Amino acid sequence: MVPDFLSGGLADCSKYNDGLRGGKVRVRARISQMDRKTLVISEIPFSTTTSSLIDSIVAANDKGKIKIRKIDDNTAQNVEVVIHLATGVSPDQTIDALYAFTQCEVSVSPNSCVIVGDKPVFASMSEILRYSTDRTMGLLKLELEIRLEELESDWHSSSLEKIFIEKRIYRDIEQCETWEAVIEAIDAGLKPYIKHLKREITRDDIIKLTEIKIKRISKFNAFKADEHIQGIETEIDEVNNHLAHLVDYTINFFRQIKKKYGPGRERRTELRNFDVIQAASVAANNEKLYVNRAEGFAGTSLKKDEFVCECSDLDDLIVFRANGTFLVTKVTGKAFVGEDIIHIDIFRKNDDRTIYNMIYRDGRKGPWHIKRFAVLGVTRDKEYDLTAGTPDSKVVYFTANPNGEAEIIKVLLKPRPRLKKTSLEFDFAELAIKGRNSKGNILTKNPIKQITKRENGVSTLGARDIWYDETVKRLNTDERGQYLGAFLGDDRILSIMGNGEMKLSSFELSTHFDEDLRMIRKFNPDEVISTVYFDGESEKHYLKRFALEADMPLNKRFSILNEHPASKVMFILFDELPRLQLTFKPNSKGKVVEDEEINVADFIAVKGYKAKGKRLSVHEIDQIITLEPLKVETSAEETNGQTEESEEIVADVDTLDSREVTVEETPAEASASEQPQSEPEDKPADEKQSGKNNEPPLQMELEF
Repeated sequence: MVPDFLSGGLADCSKYNDGLRGGKVRVRARISQMDRKTLVISEIPFSTTTSSLIDSIVAANDKGKIKIRKIDDNTAQNVEVVIHLATGVSPDQTIDALYAFTQCEVSVSPNSCVIVGDKPVFASMSEILRYSTDRTMGLLKLELEIRLEELESDWHSSSLEKIFIEKRIYRDIEQCETWEAVIEAIDAGLKPYIKHLKREITRDDIIKLTEIKIKRISKFNAFKADEHIQGIETEIDEVNNHLAHLVDYTINFFRQIKKKYGPGRERRTELRNFDVIQAASVAANNEKLYVNRAEGFAGTSLKKDEFVCECSDLDDLIVFRANGTFLVTKVTGKAFVGEDIIHIDIFRKNDDRTIYNMIYRDGRKGPWHIKRFAVLGVTRDKEYDLTAGTPDSKVVYFTANPNGEAEIIKVLLKPRPRLKKTSLEFDFAELAIKGRNSKGNILTKNPIKQITKRENGVSTLGARDIWYDETVKRLNTDERGQYLGAFLGDDRILSIMGNGEMKLSSFELSTHFDEDLRMIRKFNPDEVISTVYFDGESEKHYLKRFALEADMPLNKRFSILNEHPASKVMFILFDELPRLQLTFKPNSKGKVVEDEEINVADFIAVKGYKAKGKRLSVHEIDQIITLEPLKVETSAEETNGQTEESEEIVADVDTLDSREVTVEETPAEASASEQPQSEPEDKPADEKQSGKNNEPPLQMELEF
């Protein structure tokens, strides 16, 4: 049992600790993206108000944590806080920054307490729930026992009344002169007929019989009396059954309460697992970093010195020096970071895409080593040595490559006797990326005169593998969730919503996705999408095929349906040659129309996504079934050029089962595609990429 708040929002109860002290609940506002420059807050966290929330957003903007142009409070019956972003600000990064620096996310600390025996007791929610349930079951048992006693008393009184009237015992008291004689006469008259009674006859029972009016005796109906007694016996059996199955009776009691009082009181707070937002990674760049290489100082207050980049006051900077050492330190106004600075930049923790290429001399007269490495996690303000540790070592060549580029260099050697070749070329792509503590390979043992970059290189890291985690609704590179594919610079992600809308977005890990997301996949501009939908205006089923353009605007939703509220998507198919089977309802004359098979590619041509499409059939459709798609015919040359891997993919497609949807029923959502197996961690980065199958599944189908 976890909390629910009247203000709604999102809640992460993974550390709730069952309501005991020490636990916490993270509650977030519900923020949606209206467009690329506007965010809307529709639900606020518990313990906040729209006024306090807006004040925290304004304060974060004044401190430079976020950059907004203005904020409007349109709250009336429902919460609506509209945030207008500054020009050039990422809405996804701003959403994370709002959670990190404002009251859009608050932490609530529970400490459940109840009164037991006139004393406060701190107990977990499970214990409170168990105690409450046991108490409820005990009260229900008492109610049943009281009801059983009432029914047995009613049965006893009704049976005595029936005997008293049917056997005419009231005539025995006609000659009695005293009250005690009346009691004794009735008691004597009942004794022959009381064997089936469940308890003894008391004086009060006899007195009650004497109170029966003569009018009631004259209109007595034995049949109705038997029916009444039989009804009592039926209810007694029912009460006894409830007592014998008290747990089931209690469960049904709670279900009836939910059924009676539940409508209109549904959970308002959505349960979600939140990812951890690194404040430094989402803070707005509100400072500028400068460096004085000669004196070895760096900071945000050295405005007369060399400008490095924009940064925030939460960032760390990394400094490489000519002696082969580097350190990571906090961005401050002015700090001494060491002399002979050869490179300075903002440090991103666990950044495995930034690769450093370096050549250094081992000692004063030692050989020249070459290495490639990445800097992942370090201890702040601790000095690290990138060389072999020999005194007087010196870095003679250094480049920082944000996407693992590997350039080609030309090395000129100092002329020496018996040295025939005075120059050489080296391609950094031939060198494996290793740890920063590696010594590196020997480039040459001869003295170097000059090193020049001959040709800019390309990235050796290959595409970036991206996964989508449905739990937190975020992208990741940690192999959590659904594998989307390998992405390069201009690749996009296609999102499909439940109402038939689509959206293209980048593959940045900070990208936010809509709540009504039904399917997500890597976007292929050459892929033809086939859609079966129900047109609410004409109340007919249509089919259309279209391809999305690669230059469509990002983060802008577009619909493949018309604006009629009854229109809905039935299927979205990504096969190249899909097939459908239609079954029909009997017509008005009772005639059954034969099933029809449709080859989608032959049925309709590829058009734009705004086209209405073509009506599936003139008959009334009962079911739409997706059959196994046709194979794409290839020429002999293409067949010979296929790899064994591609043949396996085709074989997987051939084993897929057909799917169907009944028109009257609500179709189920499509299941997520299977994830690829992860690579071993000890593989080099280049081998890991080359072994990954980057092609999306050939058969993907969405059912709404």
